[in-house]
Amino acid sequence: MKYSGLRNKIAIVTGAGEGIGRAIVELLAAAEARIILNDIDEDKAQAASDKINAKYPYSCLPFPGDAGDIAFINEIVDFTIERFGKIDFIVPNAGITLFGDFLDFTPESFQKVTRLNMQGAFFLVQRAAKEMIKQGTGGKVVLMSSQVGIRAYRHLTTYAMTKAALRMMAINLAYELAEHRILINAVAPGATLTERTKEEQPDYEGTWSQLNPNGRVGTPEDIAKTCLFLLSDEASHINGLTINVDGGWMTAGKYPEDLC
Repeated sequence: MKYSGLRNKIAIVTGAGEGIGRAIVELLAAAEARIILNDIDEDKAQAASDKINAKYPYSCLPFPGDAGDIAFINEIVDFTIERFGKIDFIVPNAGITLFGDFLDFTPESFQKVTRLNMQGAFFLVQRAAKEMIKQGTGGKVVLMSSQVGIRAYRHLTTYAMTKAALRMMAINLAYELAEHRILINAVAPGATLTERTKEEQPDYEGTWSQLNPNGRVGTPEDIAKTCLFLLSDEASHINGLTINVDGGWMTAGKYPEDLC
């Protein structure tokens, strides 16, 4: 299905040098949107933009930087407004996962996770919403939650807290910003095969194919397709919702230790 309402829209997608973020940018580019592609790694941002622009010319611009930094958030929004005159879509995809026993988790690690996952998303949406209100044309936001923000997972308490917070952020902002025609939803991915997860666990695909009820691991494209739907006109009456994209893991899926 080809979704409507995406052509010539202006989007900011953070954490998009690889994985889910890059897949979101590529689908938006295919739908003829224009995208500011952010990643903290300048080389990854440039390489992803070059690859997508080779397929969909002039579709995206790289804007590397720390998406958890409030000064940088203002810079990326200012750049977008100066370049395109508006913002239509925000996808605060940038995030970090740090495993650690709750009893030993350090303040430094806690701040690192919450700064990017919560502060970055909160203040990017806040700043963008102000611009959308000024524009008077509304807008759409898709937050990146996680199944770990819904279901307990060992050694991920801080990460889980941030992802649960993003689900609640979608609910609250759907209520607060609806009068301005700004829709806020979230996606909660389950186990997804990305460059990062392959590094964390060499047999990630094999393990999670056994754990997910549908018998396979998720792909970045699975998440990106859901995100694209939520940004499209076809989702114009969906607000404050979190959509699980997890192959059914939330229903009855097992944990890695269950395979031992």
